[in-house]
Order: sequence, then structure tokens, then C-alpha cells
Amino acid sequence: MSDVISVVLPDGSSRELPAGATTFDLAEAIGPRLAADAVIGVVDGAEVDLDVPLADGASVEIVTSGSERGLQTIRHSTAHVMAQAILDLYPGTQLAIGPPIEFGFYYDVELPDGQTLSDDDLERIEARMQEIVAADQVFERHELPASEAAAFFAAETYKAEIIDRVTSGSASGEDAGEVGGGETISYYTNGAPGAEASFRDMCTGPHVPSTGRLGHFKLQSVAGAYWRGDVTRPMLQRIYGTAWDSKKALKTHLQMLAEAEKRDHRRLAAELDLVSWPDELGPGLAVWHPKGALIRRIMEDYSRDRHENGGYEFVFSPHIAKSVLWETSGHLDFYADGMYPPMEMDGATYYPKPMNCPFHVMIYKSNMRSYRELPLRMFELGAVYRYELSGAVHGLMRSRGFTQDDSHIFTTREDIQTELMSLLDFVLSVLRAFGFDDFQAKLSTRPVEKSVGEDELWAEATAGLEAALEKSGLDYIVDEGGGAFYGPKIDVDVKDAIGRAWQLSTIQLDFNLPERFDLEYVASDGERKRPVMIHRALMGSVERFFGVLIEHYAGAFPAWLAPTQVRVLPVAEVHDDYAHDVAARLRADGFRVDVVSAVEPLGKRVRNGKVEKLPYVLVVGDDDVANGTVGVNQRGEDTPERDVTVADFLARLRDDVETKR
Repeated sequence: MSDVISVVLPDGSSRELPAGATTFDLAEAIGPRLAADAVIGVVDGAEVDLDVPLADGASVEIVTSGSERGLQTIRHSTAHVMAQAILDLYPGTQLAIGPPIEFGFYYDVELPDGQTLSDDDLERIEARMQEIVAADQVFERHELPASEAAAFFAAETYKAEIIDRVTSGSASGEDAGEVGGGETISYYTNGAPGAEASFRDMCTGPHVPSTGRLGHFKLQSVAGAYWRGDVTRPMLQRIYGTAWDSKKALKTHLQMLAEAEKRDHRRLAAELDLVSWPDELGPGLAVWHPKGALIRRIMEDYSRDRHENGGYEFVFSPHIAKSVLWETSGHLDFYADGMYPPMEMDGATYYPKPMNCPFHVMIYKSNMRSYRELPLRMFELGAVYRYELSGAVHGLMRSRGFTQDDSHIFTTREDIQTELMSLLDFVLSVLRAFGFDDFQAKLSTRPVEKSVGEDELWAEATAGLEAALEKSGLDYIVDEGGGAFYGPKIDVDVKDAIGRAWQLSTIQLDFNLPERFDLEYVASDGERKRPVMIHRALMGSVERFFGVLIEHYAGAFPAWLAPTQVRVLPVAEVHDDYAHDVAARLRADGFRVDVVSAVEPLGKRVRNGKVEKLPYVLVVGDDDVANGTVGVNQRGEDTPERDVTVADFLARLRDDVETKR
């Protein structure tokens, strides 16, 4: 056996190491800075702990703390430390699962004797976590045959259930992520160096080498979570936290969260009198107040104009339909959990619609179509109803009743590329009009478990979307298995003003619904052929899009969207007539203006306009009456402008609105 091995680095170069060397040894050989920053290795595509010996010829990547993979490892390891701290403080606690998530981690736990945690307890848990970090306890991986693991974890209710599901073949992906699956169960221990391990947790890993590599974390909240999301199972306590690779990164994230809290659309919707969620309606159902409804109408009118000019046909569909429609479409097979319960009437079963697409299929099918009619683009602002769990409902962002700006395009296979390119351009131009300019696309491929259709059609559909993305030049990632049950899709994320990503628009290519509903068109050669269907939601839902806009603009909508664009304030009662004359002139040009008379001090009325986040507050006094001018208080500007002619202000306002600045 050779005393030397050779491994391949990501750049294709090779490096020789002593036999038995680990990924950490490789990092040290490359340089001390890399060794200090390394958290795990990726060997032949598999993530491993840094202490795993390398084989001759292995391809090795060293994952550092600031990378996405590195942060995920830090967050996963921090979740273990939090669980350890909870066990120390609350002996007898049962641990469920504790995965890393975007920006952080959580752990589901069941405290003994019905105890519950509150946000006030998090500081105590954090303090114990910092003690564990300071002890620099080593993470060590262990493996057991599944038969032995069952006995080893027998006293841990939820871990034992996971092992049982894995060994019986009924495990979910979440279970496999917890233990690894197969006949071997893995777990990790950690404790003081040289001492017996004080904590163990069933896990696939990998983890950072020791707890001393952690420490930049913050526990954030406690929430309830049913075990496996099943309302018939025990209610556990879910503790959320965030973890980062440095004190600076943690501070930046916490500042962003503080800013996000200020921008919470639910709070701003109440403060600005836009939308409310009365208890009498039920979770996830909103009513729109006049100001919010006005903004919504402007949004929808803009969308209608763009679609009309983009070659779309406007359609409407009912809110319920017979079960046969949803059986044919496949929704009852693949989406029943997200649908409201059925209604029995007139000898038939009806469901509130969760989607608009089958109705548009019915419109297409009402006539025999010619290739000359294609592409046929249908557009509807259609209300849909989806049963979201009450714990998942979140203001306008996740509702039970909402309106989709739904388009369905029926086209030939030959025109797929052209249509997809046009759709991407259309989507991005509309998003830009609403103030977004930082995009990230995601291509989602065929789901492993739930999907319909032939492999060949899925491959063709996926290749079509990928080619469109390549031609568009849009940055994108691939989400393996993330497609809809009927076809692959492109999702377009936007980043808001504070850097958060929101998934808004989606384009889904569908060969399956035309097959299930037996759609046809007459081709140029007289033969009947099957069209391709493209699903496209641009805003996603009007409600969610509005919620994102509220948070993006922090409620300070640009002039073209603001419910009140201008407020005119007379300095005193004697200036009222002139104030109303100015307002009338602005209204005559189509602008939304109000006047607040001098019943309160001017300073208070100006401050009220700022609190309401109005784009412009105009103040008029003696000089303005004499000279036909106004004083302009523009949102975001500290110093008012004096002696601006009404004509000049009108030109500025008109430019703001027309350019959607």
C-alpha cells in the first residue's frame, strides 16, 4: 500500500498527501487561513466531516464558513447546541427534529410535565449555549445498525419513531435527512475534550469540528408546531434561531430583521388604513379598505392595459365547479389537501376552485381551433381558494382566498421557444414598472413522487424552459424535483429594498393538461395535433404582490400608486379658496388630491402628511395666492421648496407618474 495519496481539487489540479490524510489535513497543506475557515469537505460529491480520511484519487472541495454550504453546516451545528442547552436546562425534554433553514435553524421539542417556553426563556437558553461554545466540545460521528439504534434511542419517542419509519420503508425525505436512511443509523455526540460525551443527537451530519467554531447566533422566537404537521399529533414547541459565520454578519442580519419588522405589511396596512383581517371572516381572508382598494385597482388596471397591448384575450370563470373537472385535471389526485371541502347539491359534488387553469382549458375546448389562432393567450384576474393550515396563514403573503393574475397560453410545439422568450421579457418589464430590478430565476424539474406524463414530454418541456433562460441571459439556478405535478416551471424571484428575495412570477410548461382534456388544433397540413399549454402568473397573486409592495416601499408608494398623491394645506382659513383651486387644477389633470383645511396647526398637518407617507404636501399662504405658486414638501426631502409655480409642479408630478419613478 502506498504511503502517499493524490486528490483532485475543484480547479482540476492534484495534490499529494500522506495516506490517511483528512480534508482538514488538505486544508492545512494548502494554507493556514483556509484551515481556519474550513467547516466540512465535499468528497466525490458527498458532504463529510473534516476528520474523514481521504481515498486515493478522490475529488475534494473544502467548504468554508461563509459559503452557503458552510452557513448551512454552522446553522445545523448550532441547532444541536441549542438542543443540548435545552436538555441541560429542562431535563427530560424529548427532541424531535432540528434542521437548518434559510438564514437560521429551528428545533422542535417537547418539554417534560407540560412545561412551555416563552420568548423570555430564550435569553437563558442562549447563555447556556454560549457556555457550550466556550467549552469547544468536539463533534464526533457514530453509526449503528438500525436494529441496535432502535434500542439505543428507545427512550426518545420521536427519534424512535423516525428510526421505525426508516427501517419499515415509510420514511419521508425529512426522516432520511435526520438519520441517513438504509440499514445504518448515524448520530453525533459532543462533550468536553477528553471527557465522556454529554450530548447525542441522531443526525446525518456533517458538522463543524467543534462547538468553538460557533457562537454568532441569536434565538428569535417560540412557536407551536404539530409533530409532522399533523393536527392529530402532539403539539411541540419550535424554537427558531439565526446563526452566521461572524459577528458582523449576524449584526447585519439582525439589522435587516429590525428593518423588516418596521416594514411588516400587516402593521403598515393597519396604520395606512389599507386592508384588515376581521376575525369574523376567518384566517387568511382579508377585506380591502378604500385606500387599499384604490391601489389595487391601479395595479390591476395597469396589468389589464399591459395584457391588452400584449395580445391577450380577457376571460372570466366561476368560483366553483363539479368534481369531474378536478378529477380530469388531476387536482383531486395531486392537490386535494390544498382544496376546500366539497359541497353536495343537485346530485353533484362541487369544489371551490384552487386554480383557474381547467376553466381556461374549457374555453379553449369550446371550439375546434386552427393553427392560425395560436398562440391563444387568455388572461383572467381570477379569485381562487386554497385551504392553508391556520399556522401557515400570514397576512396577504399567504391567504386562503386570493386573486391570481392568471394567463394560459395555448401554442404549438414549434412556437414554444418564441413564446417563452416573449413571456420572460413581458414578466420582467412589468416587474420593473413596479420598482424591482434585481432578479433571480429558478428552473424546477420533475417531482420525484407526484407527477403525471411521459418522461419524453417532461424532458422536452424542461429543455424548452432551460433554453429560454439561456437565451434571456437571466441568472438562474436549478431546483431538482421542484416542478408542478403537470410540468416543469420557471420561478422569478425579486429582491426588495432591504435585500430579501420574494418568489413572484412563474411560467410553467404543460404537456399534460392538453392530453388529459384531449385538446386539439387543426395544423396547416389539415392534421389534428395537440397544443402545448403554458401557465403564467405574473404577480403570483394580487394580494401577495401588494403585500410585497407594501414592504418593499415601507408603505411609501411611488406617486403613480399612492392613493393620495398630493395634499394641499392652506396656512390659514383665508387661503382655503386658493387651496381648493390648486386641488381642482390638479384633479383636472387626473391626479388624486385632497385638501385639509386650517382646523389644526400647520405643523401638525404637515407631520400627518408625512405619517401617511404622502408623496407631496403643498402649503399655500399669502405669497402663493398673490403669485400663483405653492410650497412643495416632497417625501424624503428635509427642506421644503418655496415659490414653485403650479404649472411647474404639475409637470414634475406628471413626469413622476408617467415614468413610474
